[in-house]
Amino acid sequence: MTTMMDAFVRRFQLLTEQRETGDELIKDLLMYVETVENGLRHENERLKKELNDAHLDLDDSRKSRRELQIHWNLTSQHLERAINENSILQNRNPYIIALVDADGMIFNQDLINQGLEGGKKAANLLRASILEQCSGPQTEEIEIMAKVCGNYTGLSKALMRDGTLESFEKFKEFTLGFTQGKAHFDFIDVGHGKERADSKIKECIRWHLRNWNCKQLLLGISFDSGYAPFLDEVITQDDRNRITIMEGPPIVRELSAVGLRTLKFEHIFRSQKLTDRTTEFTQSSVPSTWAGVTSIPPPTPPTTVASPALGKTTSTAVKKPDVTSNVFARLGWVPGPRGLDPPIHVKKDVLEAVKRRTNSNKLCNNHYLRGPCSKGDECCFEHDHKATEEEIKAIAYLTRQNPCVNGQDCDNEECIYGHHCPSVVIPSVGPKEPTCMAFACKFYKDDHPPGTVIKHPKKEYVERY
Repeated sequence: MTTMMDAFVRRFQLLTEQRETGDELIKDLLMYVETVENGLRHENERLKKELNDAHLDLDDSRKSRRELQIHWNLTSQHLERAINENSILQNRNPYIIALVDADGMIFNQDLINQGLEGGKKAANLLRASILEQCSGPQTEEIEIMAKVCGNYTGLSKALMRDGTLESFEKFKEFTLGFTQGKAHFDFIDVGHGKERADSKIKECIRWHLRNWNCKQLLLGISFDSGYAPFLDEVITQDDRNRITIMEGPPIVRELSAVGLRTLKFEHIFRSQKLTDRTTEFTQSSVPSTWAGVTSIPPPTPPTTVASPALGKTTSTAVKKPDVTSNVFARLGWVPGPRGLDPPIHVKKDVLEAVKRRTNSNKLCNNHYLRGPCSKGDECCFEHDHKATEEEIKAIAYLTRQNPCVNGQDCDNEECIYGHHCPSVVIPSVGPKEPTCMAFACKFYKDDHPPGTVIKHPKKEYVERY
């Protein structure tokens, strides 16, 4: 009996344990289900939010795409219109311009000496000749322009010395005729000053190269190598087809190396450079002013000065170097637009007496050559001495050994200074090359004929040579 009860008790205990285990299982399952359900609920909410955001982003993207498409269409229309307008602007008022450096690009003699009518004829010929070179649909619309730049005074003097010009008035009338000949043709007087015409033409080249309405630049600069480095600097490969060099004098090597097209208008521009056809100077009395006086004395007996460089008395038995202005004529040398200064002859004893005057006793150059000295009593040189005609010649002679600051560009008719070295000789014995006999010569190398030997340059000026 007891055994049976024990068995029932064990079975009951076992069943109780199993029931408790099942309850725990059910409890754990319920808790797990709740946890999973909560996780899925949160995940579902997150996914719903992301889906909603995605819908919003999609709507925004569609809106942005539509706006971008509209903007793109408008931009394309604006760009097409801008391209068309730019093309119209580039081809509206097309023109060709000729830029001529008149200091070396000289019009033909027959045109210049026709005066006003010759200038108008030159303008018409230049325009017609340029149009003959044009081809294409815009030929009838294209405008021809011309700017001729030069030093009127210096150029007219050079033309007179060359024998090309009949009178200064003719040249003035020619320039007026050229300007009046066509609305866009100008003959511009740049005045005296080195490279003033060059500077104006170079700036014009820069400006017109940047202007696409300019279809062609014709440059009358064939004689001047100074334009070569400038052209190398400013022109691009695309610009080369827009630039042509007009030849008057044969094109110099440096410009030829730039590789631009060349064009000749022989019926308009002369091919020869200007020369000084003066082969001799006549002795004359002292001029009313000393503007043209130079210190080149003629071949004279021992009582006259042979050269500003020769300070010692020379015997009649000794042959003197040729120191007349004929030296330059023999060399075929023209120093520049002003040309050679006429000679002045001075007696050696008078010259030596004037040279011996020093400090406050020195005769005032301005007072005796130009008139009353502007410094008046403040001037440290002699004003009261009554100079003779020969002494005034000596003062002018010595003053001419100092270079004028404007050199060959000087247009002052009253200038008392030298415009080229007056001390060049061709020795009668030994080498026949021109030689500067001045001690401590103050003139630049270009103020001497090419190939001149500078025997005694001033120490601080050595680098000039």
